[in-house]
Amino acid sequence: MDKENNTTPKTSGFFYKNPSLKIKEFQSFLTARFGILFALYMQTTILYYWVYHITNSKLSLGYVGLAEVIPAIGCSLFAGHYVDLNEKRKMVLLCLTGYIIIGISLFLISIPIASEYLSVSNIVLIIYGFVFLGGVLRSFFSPSMFSLFGLVVPREHYVNATSWSSMSWQMGSVLGPLVAGVFIAWKGIAAGLFAVVCIEILLFIPLLSISVKPILNKIKEPVLQSVAEGLRFVLRTPTLLAAQCLDMFSVLFGGAVALLPVYQKEILHVNEIGFGILRASPGIGALITLGLLAFLPLKNKPGKKLFLCVTGFALSIIVFGISTNFYLSVVMLILSGMFDAVSVVIRSTILQLVTPDDMRGRVSAVNTIFVSSSNEFGDFESGVMAHWLGTVRAVVVGGCLTMGVIAITFFKAPQLREFEFEEKKKP
Repeated sequence: MDKENNTTPKTSGFFYKNPSLKIKEFQSFLTARFGILFALYMQTTILYYWVYHITNSKLSLGYVGLAEVIPAIGCSLFAGHYVDLNEKRKMVLLCLTGYIIIGISLFLISIPIASEYLSVSNIVLIIYGFVFLGGVLRSFFSPSMFSLFGLVVPREHYVNATSWSSMSWQMGSVLGPLVAGVFIAWKGIAAGLFAVVCIEILLFIPLLSISVKPILNKIKEPVLQSVAEGLRFVLRTPTLLAAQCLDMFSVLFGGAVALLPVYQKEILHVNEIGFGILRASPGIGALITLGLLAFLPLKNKPGKKLFLCVTGFALSIIVFGISTNFYLSVVMLILSGMFDAVSVVIRSTILQLVTPDDMRGRVSAVNTIFVSSSNEFGDFESGVMAHWLGTVRAVVVGGCLTMGVIAITFFKAPQLREFEFEEKKKP
């Protein structure tokens, strides 16, 4: 009987359903991923708040996103080529070092003495400059982390590990903005930026606990040929291309995060803590969903579920756009995060399953272009739309455009609609 009792948890317990969590290097990977994203989301939230409150310009919020998306898109393809030819942990460590240097620089211009020597316009331009440099780092960081994931997790655990990787990302996106709001209200902008630097320095600990990984692609192709190969792979893989396009256009038109400072100050009339809650709400919803997925993993009809969830995301954004009640707005943002979490797991799993190991850097770089186009360029689009149409109209019109994108993709991409995880696992 003792023997039977000892073996029961191995076939029915939490770790049986989540085998990836038993891998020590994956635990370190999750810690590093969470920590880096927590710090970066905290920093970004502070910067958006800082820029809007010293300029009172909605368009200036759009320029913050534009400053990051230009290098993230412009450098991504070449970054993917470089990542495929180099050791992945080293690349992540170099990116972390760069983020620390940027963090220290932003902290120095945020201290009171800096405002005595720098005008508001100069401070804003310097912020844009460091955000630009962060975009360059991001073009290397994203494919490096994606490639490292594939080297610390066995292929048979990709679906489960992707859920936990997405959860670590969402936890960073939730807690980072929330802590940023607390710091802004409690100690101010400079203290928040200093905390970001301290967190980033501590992240060397989990990263250094991951062993050096082999370089799978040792053939040094000409840069342009290598870059073109990564692009061709994505364009010739209908399921992957459709999933990335759906993500790009839905978030490009349906994203409202960049306009949250406007909602906080002019529409919902809440304080800094309220701003932090608004910014964290999509992530809170995502965490709820990802927690459920740990016990109820996605197995059946993921393609159809993807379309349903993106539709739910768009409807939530439309209701949020017209809401003038803080609590209703928070609920809609939570729902948008819940729907988006499912689609993130499905899209990320598709990307992991269909990408050959020796092309992970380049394919992830193409993915970074789609993600950057939707997120940061979406922030710019939101700022411009709000400037010309007004904030509420901009969000509602964006949500309606997202519904149109969903309808077109549903009928034009049957491979994505009928996608199954099991088909991709077969040799």
